[in-house]
Amino acid sequence: MANIKTLAEFITERQHEFTYATGELTQLLTSFRLAGKMVNREVNKAGLAEDILGAQGSENVQGEQQQKLDVYANDLFIRLLRSQGEVCAVASEENEEIVHFNNGGKYVVTMDPLDGSSNIDVNVSIGTIFSIYRRISEGETATMEDFMQSGTAQVAAGYIIYGSSTMLVYTTGHGVNGFTLDPSIGTFCLSHANMTTPEEGNIYSVNEGNYFDFSEGVRNYIDDCKRQNMSGRYIGSLVADFHRNLLKGGIYMYPATKKSPNGKLRLLYEANTLAMIVEQAGGMATDGTTRILDLKPTELHQRCPLYIGSKGMVEKAMKS
Repeated sequence: MANIKTLAEFITERQHEFTYATGELTQLLTSFRLAGKMVNREVNKAGLAEDILGAQGSENVQGEQQQKLDVYANDLFIRLLRSQGEVCAVASEENEEIVHFNNGGKYVVTMDPLDGSSNIDVNVSIGTIFSIYRRISEGETATMEDFMQSGTAQVAAGYIIYGSSTMLVYTTGHGVNGFTLDPSIGTFCLSHANMTTPEEGNIYSVNEGNYFDFSEGVRNYIDDCKRQNMSGRYIGSLVADFHRNLLKGGIYMYPATKKSPNGKLRLLYEANTLAMIVEQAGGMATDGTTRILDLKPTELHQRCPLYIGSKGMVEKAMKS
């Protein structure tokens, strides 16, 4: 245990890398650390507790069926972020409007509290995705302007994956580090220091059920992956697919389709966060033509296509 570094110790040690006041990052990440442990507890007993399994019976603003754990995780993260004086407002995939705290905090948070939640009932890995931005508006409450910042303005981005182990991965723009939850002591410990993703990989992740709705260029790229005997791996849980490819090397694609010409994934809650992480790990993320982090949001629940992963693979996909 003497050589194990906890998340709290690591954050304190690296405070000098955070652009703003010492102590703020610790406060900001405390909510995610605690909520992650609480969601992990609920996920791990999902097969035993009927009251947290299945659909809630309502739809979120995206028109998607909310799972009971969606609602639990969303309420939990918002409650804990509200209790931290650093955050003044949250934009969540589960809420139509911005959630204001009116506490004078300097930061705003965007999040997908439970990505891949449709997989809960079948025991597939799911996750939480979050981004932290510095508030730029003036006045008593945060405004839409605070959330319409490009991804390059993120001061921190991270995700938590709930799988065979629970991991919290984050970056503040100085590399990527991963922390695995040790259930015996209830603490996140540094397990993946200075994470980097291979420049090339052998995995392509895409919903091939949409193959005939993809553009000719995307179909050609998929066909080329098959000719090279690459492994097709698609879980249907963005965090899980992204995490595997980050470690092993690969490309994740959710292109535009005839049904969803603007793509399906959310720019603020998913694409920006993972784009910052993958770039810090040496990878690449685009919408097919433009770097994800350079996109300027125009609405809270804006969607975009996403090609993300090993740099060489994404560049090749863009040329197809």
